Amino acid sequence: MENLEITDLKDMLKKTGKLYGNKPAYKIRQEQGYKIITHKEMREMVDALGTELIELGLKGKRIAVIGENRYEWEIAYLSIVCGTGIVVPLDKSLPEAEIERLIKRADVEAIFYSKKYEEQLQEIYKNKTTKLKYLFPMEKQDELIKRGKKLLREGNTEFINAKINPEEMNIMLFTSGTTSESKAVALSHKNICTNILDLSQILDIDSSDRTLSFLPLHHVFECTVGFLFPIYKGAQISFCDGIKHILDNFNEYQTTFAAFVPAIYENIYRNIIRKIDKKGEQDVINIFGGHIKMLITGAASIDPKVIQGYRNFGINLCQGYGLTETSPVVGIETNTNFKLGSIGKPLPHVQVKIENPNEEGMGELLVKGPSVMLGYYQNEEATKEAIKDGWFHTGDLARIDEEGYIFISGRKKSVIVLKNGKNIFPEEMESLLNRIEGVKESFVFGKSIKEDKNDIKIYAKIVYDKNVFTENTETEIYDLINKQIKEINHTMPPYKGIKGIVLTETPLIKTTTSKIKRQEEIKTIL
Repeated sequence: MENLEITDLKDMLKKTGKLYGNKPAYKIRQEQGYKIITHKEMREMVDALGTELIELGLKGKRIAVIGENRYEWEIAYLSIVCGTGIVVPLDKSLPEAEIERLIKRADVEAIFYSKKYEEQLQEIYKNKTTKLKYLFPMEKQDELIKRGKKLLREGNTEFINAKINPEEMNIMLFTSGTTSESKAVALSHKNICTNILDLSQILDIDSSDRTLSFLPLHHVFECTVGFLFPIYKGAQISFCDGIKHILDNFNEYQTTFAAFVPAIYENIYRNIIRKIDKKGEQDVINIFGGHIKMLITGAASIDPKVIQGYRNFGINLCQGYGLTETSPVVGIETNTNFKLGSIGKPLPHVQVKIENPNEEGMGELLVKGPSVMLGYYQNEEATKEAIKDGWFHTGDLARIDEEGYIFISGRKKSVIVLKNGKNIFPEEMESLLNRIEGVKESFVFGKSIKEDKNDIKIYAKIVYDKNVFTENTETEIYDLINKQIKEINHTMPPYKGIKGIVLTETPLIKTTTSKIKRQEEIKTIL
């Protein structure tokens, strides 16, 4: 079916709802069989919930969503962004202190949350340090929807008739961070819708397809590719029971496509290879449920051997690339446009170029197009540094071959990308370490401690002030500093924790402007 032009997500729901209304939008397992929610029913929920939110005085307000992947999360997201206000998806793995900071920074006045966060959000609400007025547990979302449906029956059309400015900020996404230095990416309907339309032009997905949602929905990769794109196509969404159940869920829901990070595919691949080694030839297609049309990997680099391994099994594993700032997809492979090791070609509305390429054609990848963010919220300096003459500087080193395929080589700057797709910003961590008494300066780096070079852990080189520790041995200094680092670790998600330290009195290698020469510094350690 021909792809529909859409101006915003509200327009998307309206137009695609007419086409796919009776098709299943969600298939949810319950104690007694399965719950099917059609696309028509889903859109009715969105209209009702949005109507009730406006009735509560939340028109134009910032509303957060936090919790595990579930259809209520997605209904809340759409009811906010399609006529109520600005949606602020929050990372469910953040510690309470960080959640409170982000709620405060974003001026959030209401939040949808799952039961797990009840106690801490009640505490934040009672503290009165934020603008929070409403706490909406997802488990009781039906009550809001019922009230909204009553308002609709009574003739309230404020949400249904709400006008969307597709070029204004309607989505605020925080980069992963544990301090106020984390950036808030401002995205618009136009940003997201352009990405959806581009994906629709090149991916062979339609209303007969079924996807399995696993990656956190607050992450724009899952939100766009695993949620909004399937809704646009009239496809069915089901939710994974956990990493150990992915293959079982593929079979259960007859999944045809899904998007995961490399670590998941690599783990599944290793397990399959072990089974083959033990039991001989396996029917791999049926291990994946027998219906897979394509699988997408993104958010981090993947071993090309793993991609080739899947394709040898008859499973189309395609690599993509993107960033939060690009809504997110910049380039992606397809079942037919594929080149091992690349992240595919740029999407139809995306322009790319290499800045200052070296003799091998490698340089920083720049991106331009309507899917590039509006900017960093309340951070004009960072925005100007990232976007110059309309070109977004990705910070990634890449080359583009003669056929237009993009090959990513690594980070230009200092961001450490973990195997699970999480980004670690060393400067942010260093600012915390440098607050420790007796620490002059620090250098945070990623180190592979296993055979798998992509399995990176976070370490730190600490330059200590001997004058502060005049009465301590080096062992005692290590213990004192390490104790405080462990305390810092407890304030952040586990994946960001520092796993080991190196102590020295020697100053770090720096430029004349006191910036650490990271590449030179890392050579002194590894």
